[in-house]
Amino acid sequence: MEVETGQLVLTGVMALLLAGVVWWVSHVKRRQSYSVSAGGTATGVQPAERVEKPSGLIRWLTAVDHKDIGLMYGVFALFSFAWGGIAVVLMRTELLTPSADFLGLGFYNALMTTHGITMLFLFGTPMLASFSNYLIPLLIGADDMAFPRVNAIAFWLLPPGALLIWGGLILEPLNVGIQGAQTAWTLYTPLSVQQTNPGVDLMILGLHLTGVSATMGAINFVATIFAERDEKVTWASLDIFSWTVLVQSGQIIFAFPLLGSALVMLLLDRNFETSFFSVEAGGSILWQHLFWFFGHPEVYILVLPPMGLISYILPRFSGRRLFGFKFVVYSTLALGVLSFGVWAHHMFATGIDPRLRASFMAVSIAIAIPSAVKTFNWITTMWNGSLRLKTPMLFCVGFIANFIIGGVTGVFEASIPVDLVLHDTYHVIAHFHYVIMGGIAFAIFAAVYYWFPLFTQKWYQQTLGKWHFWLTMVGTNLTFFPMIFLGYGGMPRRYGSYDLTVGPVSYFTDLHQIATLGVYILAIGQLIFVWNIVTSWLEGPDIEDGDPWNLDDYGMVTNEWKWLERKRETVLLDGGSEEDTLKGEE
Repeated sequence: MEVETGQLVLTGVMALLLAGVVWWVSHVKRRQSYSVSAGGTATGVQPAERVEKPSGLIRWLTAVDHKDIGLMYGVFALFSFAWGGIAVVLMRTELLTPSADFLGLGFYNALMTTHGITMLFLFGTPMLASFSNYLIPLLIGADDMAFPRVNAIAFWLLPPGALLIWGGLILEPLNVGIQGAQTAWTLYTPLSVQQTNPGVDLMILGLHLTGVSATMGAINFVATIFAERDEKVTWASLDIFSWTVLVQSGQIIFAFPLLGSALVMLLLDRNFETSFFSVEAGGSILWQHLFWFFGHPEVYILVLPPMGLISYILPRFSGRRLFGFKFVVYSTLALGVLSFGVWAHHMFATGIDPRLRASFMAVSIAIAIPSAVKTFNWITTMWNGSLRLKTPMLFCVGFIANFIIGGVTGVFEASIPVDLVLHDTYHVIAHFHYVIMGGIAFAIFAAVYYWFPLFTQKWYQQTLGKWHFWLTMVGTNLTFFPMIFLGYGGMPRRYGSYDLTVGPVSYFTDLHQIATLGVYILAIGQLIFVWNIVTSWLEGPDIEDGDPWNLDDYGMVTNEWKWLERKRETVLLDGGSEEDTLKGEE
């Protein structure tokens, strides 16, 4: 009874908080950026009279400007990255030895659950939304997003969603009857129904909020790209990053509402004794179909914008335009469509109809073709180019190398006979993390370094940037390559202990220890990254002009850098100095 009362109180407080945020944002007058328009709206309407933004905390609480919201998404995502990263460091430390003598199995399972959900829903999607919010209006010549207030609401749904997702772990030390959820990020039934821990309900509610946030953001991006483009930006000249965000947004609009519906049914089963996922109604198979119909498009929801980032950044340091631009766009559209036809390859071992399995195997193998098209186009773009191995370029090259490993291992798992052997082993973790950490994170790092002068008008420490790349590259491969061999050896994933009476325990131990060493190296690299970004933002040397990467030498200056040059000129003409440039939007 006390636990139920506590749940009601928490739910009431969260509802009041959300209502307050909605009311606050809806009553704030929209403020235009101090800088000149990036090109006007598609209708040619002149921007409203410029109004100075408030300073301090009020500026960020009331922000509707796409650049401010983009920065808030980025800060939130980095905080979530730290939460998920600390969780995995603790988990890998537990796996140094066969017995569960560090965390205990219950806490290990809770950390595993929060790590997966945090990295996918609280780091990956928001971090990509950060770049999309900040850059897309600049790239397409729009004044702002199509619905600025909806944009703000979409962001402000994330912090309460994160608190709900992490609520079980946060409240567990208080001994109020709520613990961290131990369902893994897939929430498979009947486990997720049978666990009476209220922390599972909090996590489901938090997931629902993040899904609503992503859907609102996706609708906004589609409307912005369709309706707010400058007249000079046609579909033929639309940049590749905007293309990938457009396809990603379409996937979100179709996939996330289904996840929300499945989560509502799961909540009803848990709290009101309905039977959506009872054995008679389909049980775990029904949940898996609903979940993975969202879950596999989610992989491409996460990977398409990073592919766009690589396709956008890599040519700038190759001295050549992207090879086969149209084919990269077509392959992006193909990935967006095919991603909805491969979900059951996660279910080859469940005993579904062999004819269905064969069709899903065919599509799962075929979907490798559009990814291969992109990979060959990236390599061809670099071929005989004037390569400049700056930090963003290093991360682009690292992305390609890791993505090839992740893609090849995925083709093996798409084959039914091979998958039946490797299903739910560490081989799956290796494949997935080569794409997520070795691919998506590398593309994000490349984008952070490439646009850091745009965000801050300062330089980062380039030596530290290269240290960050090499530690991350070595750490990634040292962590995940041994997991391929763990999978071949039959080590099941999601286990916090491998203290066996029979079996290759020493083989498992050696590979786990190598992987854990890789995680420690990764952690050191990310600490260097945070130090570099924070100190450079505060104390870094100012850039000299609006073309810090000398793109004009290759005829590759794009809209965002032209906007930066206009902003700097506006500050100087208005009586400011170059040191005042950072304040140009206030």
